[in-house]
Amino acid sequence: MTYKNLFFLLFVALLISCSDTNKHSSKSNFDKQAHRGGRGLMPENTIASEKNAINYDCTMEMDLQMSNDKKIVVSHDPSFNNDFCLTPEGNTMTKKDGHGRLIYNMPYDSVAKYDVGIKPYPGFPRQEKIHAIMPLLSVLIDSVEAYGRQLNHINHYNIEIKSLPQYDGKTYSTLEEYIDAAMTIIMDKGIAARTMMQSFDVRALRIIHKKYPTVKISFLVPDFNKNTAEGYISQLGFTPDVFSPEFSLVTADLVQAFHKKDILVIPWTPDTLEDIQRLKDMGADGAITDYPDLYSRLK
Repeated sequence: MTYKNLFFLLFVALLISCSDTNKHSSKSNFDKQAHRGGRGLMPENTIASEKNAINYDCTMEMDLQMSNDKKIVVSHDPSFNNDFCLTPEGNTMTKKDGHGRLIYNMPYDSVAKYDVGIKPYPGFPRQEKIHAIMPLLSVLIDSVEAYGRQLNHINHYNIEIKSLPQYDGKTYSTLEEYIDAAMTIIMDKGIAARTMMQSFDVRALRIIHKKYPTVKISFLVPDFNKNTAEGYISQLGFTPDVFSPEFSLVTADLVQAFHKKDILVIPWTPDTLEDIQRLKDMGADGAITDYPDLYSRLK
């Protein structure tokens, strides 16, 4: 073997070694996710907010609901949030009135008559106010994929199944039909390899894991669910690709415990630069924030 060939082999080995050493979070691979498209800046879960997430080179995070005609709608809430929704007549709603208007009780053409972007949202004063509707998942994907191609950007998605046992038959038909309808769209649109599916509902994640085994799965955990890495995995019943806790639960030890199991840690929803930086410094692999403009200031 010549010295030239030996040098080349040693160089390749060094590259492999370096990539394995820092498999998890680094400055180059921190997963910057925009919560509901970045609702601190744009109306949440809309085509406009998800395009804006692309502008910030973020993974697009979003939530799904089902309409009465079994179409998959991009919305966090199963009804209309009076904080930012207007009726088809352009009127405001009380909290009770908004909660009484379930998406699952309406065909999608009725859902699309509500505006979700013009009314000032008290919790997010920096949010740009534009006309927007709750889009169909299929339409949103078409729109953001076309936008991504214009920018030569490869889109990534984090899509949440919003389900709980008490919602079965009330905000969607059956859990499996709801999941299958969403997954059919995701696969037909060719984005499955660039998508992680997330949920607080272990039933939903188990269905996806069994029926769609190649799709990445993220286990969402609320702040009151305190456990060990082994305990969380036991709750779920299998090893997920991503552990996604409320950010206050994260410690350096917990991150290290999940990394030892080859599981990424991507917390939600740190909304200050200090909190996001602290999570990154502890070794978290990403974050899901309402303010995607904060990521450019990370060290």
